[in-house]
Amino acid sequence: MVKIFNAVCRIPEFENDLKKLLKRFKTLEDDLKIFIEKQLTLYHKLKIDNQGIFRITGLSIESPIIYKAKKFACRSLKGKGAQSGIRIIYTYFEEKDKIELIEIYYKGDKENEDRERILKHYKK
Repeated sequence: MVKIFNAVCRIPEFENDLKKLLKRFKTLEDDLKIFIEKQLTLYHKLKIDNQGIFRITGLSIESPIIYKAKKFACRSLKGKGAQSGIRIIYTYFEEKDKIELIEIYYKGDKENEDRERILKHYKK
């Protein structure tokens, strides 16, 4: 596998989210790998914006920048393509070239990201 970013980490809460979702969406772990290799590389390395990643605003933190990925292809959700309803919240530390995965959720279960979780981790 090609090493694209210096590091890709998951905070413990992300791991818990993923474990729960894996029970329903068996391909999620592989889909996540593809998402990082393709989507995040296009957006952060090649500066190609396919309108699938958005900066989360109104968090009262300047750094790091928190992103929400709305286009995430999950093969367990057949026929949905990139509009699967899976959302990924993450941050990219450009100077360290590091991705940190914060939250993963299914839009059918909850409408928005856990802003308290984000602030708990990144508020200085």
